[in-house]
Amino acid sequence: MKKILMLVSILTLVIGSYTVYAESTKTNQAETLKTKKVDVNTKESSVTDKRFIKEEEVKLLARLVHAEAKGEPYEGKVAVAEVVLNRVENEQFPDTVKEVIYQKNAFQPVQNGAINKPASEEAVQAVEEALETETNHEFLYFYNPDTATSDWIFTRDVIKKIGNHSFAI
Repeated sequence: MKKILMLVSILTLVIGSYTVYAESTKTNQAETLKTKKVDVNTKESSVTDKRFIKEEEVKLLARLVHAEAKGEPYEGKVAVAEVVLNRVENEQFPDTVKEVIYQKNAFQPVQNGAINKPASEEAVQAVEEALETETNHEFLYFYNPDTATSDWIFTRDVIKKIGNHSFAI
């Protein structure tokens, strides 16, 4: 085992900018592929490929989208899902959809219980689109400027406005 680890370490140093992929991990019901990429030259933090989130997290994300973007245009629902997925990929936030959604004070539907209501079909479709589409949006935050109570959120740079929500970095 030590020889294998030594060989891998040497190859990593020698190869340089090649991408290294983590092995798949097993869950209690099924095998889920979790892909992590690391650029050895730039020492980038690992990135979880959006397409490989667990089924239960897809459903949880759809419920959040339903609760947060009810009454918003479809594009806004997709953007809300993108915010969560972008946070999973950002080193400032937790590493899973579930951890991002349940992060303390992150989303009001978690606090008021609306997250427990079933997702609409449109919310489910919006999540599926967000998972299938590679976008260049960098959204990490969204808020309704008419109802937001945090002064801090207004300091974020707004990238796009969709419906009643402002999407920011």
